[in-house]
Amino acid sequence: MDDGLDKEKLKGEILEALKVVRDPEIPVNVVDLGLVYKLDVDDEGHVAIDMTLTSMGCPVQDLIQSDAELAVMKVDGVSRVTVDFVWSPPWTPQKMTEDGKKQMRMFGFNI
Repeated sequence: MDDGLDKEKLKGEILEALKVVRDPEIPVNVVDLGLVYKLDVDDEGHVAIDMTLTSMGCPVQDLIQSDAELAVMKVDGVSRVTVDFVWSPPWTPQKMTEDGKKQMRMFGFNI
């Protein structure tokens, strides 16, 4: 049942909120890194996020997951957040936004 929740607007706000989430070893947020693969919002404000990491054995996976959940829960209209990590397709630098690539170059990375 649709309670008038503007899902597209909410998705934009969620992506903005996720821009505070960073891998401590990489100076770019998870959105601009291209780590968020899928974002779904249902009529009750339940958010399901599929994301990946730059490497499968990333030691800060739990930290990034909890940071993402906390950031998204601060968005008005969100009632629950689930973050799942997926490994297919694998992340590559080509998934980064132009802004993310620019940030990486500013920090001396050759992207």
